[in-house]
Amino acid sequence: MGDGFKVRLYSWRRTSLLSVIIDRRFDRTVIDYHLELSCTAKDASRVLKNALKKGEIYKGMTMPKIRTDNGPRFIAKKFQKTCRSIEIEHQRIPVKTPNMNAHIESFHSILEEECYSRNEFQSFMEVYFIVSEYMKYYNYRRRHGSIKYMAPIRFYEAIQSKITSVKPFVA
Repeated sequence: MGDGFKVRLYSWRRTSLLSVIIDRRFDRTVIDYHLELSCTAKDASRVLKNALKKGEIYKGMTMPKIRTDNGPRFIAKKFQKTCRSIEIEHQRIPVKTPNMNAHIESFHSILEEECYSRNEFQSFMEVYFIVSEYMKYYNYRRRHGSIKYMAPIRFYEAIQSKITSVKPFVA
C-alpha cells in the first residue's frame, strides 16, 4: 500500500487551502480540504479527521502515516495531540525538501496551473466557488497519466469492480 496521507498547505493571496490526499487507494483523490482566509492547527486537525472518516479509516485499524511540511499548523501542539489521539504517525519533511512530498507538490502545481492562474478572483466567495468546482472536476473528470489516464474516482471504481485489468500499484 502507499505511504499514507499527503498533506500540504497552499496559500493564494490571503486564502489558505489545506488539502488532504489519501494514497492508500493509489487514486490521487482529494478526500477533504479546508479553504478559508486562514488555516490553524484546529482546522488541520479537523481536515485530517474528516479525511480519515471519508476514507473509512477508523481508530483501531492500521492507520496510514501522514507527511506534512513544517508549517505552523503542523508543528502546533494541537495538531500533534490530534495525531497522538488517533494513533497516526506524523512525519514532517525536512525544511527545503519539497521533493519528499512530490505527490502533493504535483497536485498544487496542477491546481495553480489549471485553476488559480486561469481565473481572476474578485472575492473570497468567488475563490471558494471556483476552487470547490475544480475539486469536483479533479476527482471525477480530470485524467491522470499516473493512474492509467483515468480520473481518480473512476480509477478507484475500476479497482473495486475487480472486473477490469486495472490493478493498484505501489509507486
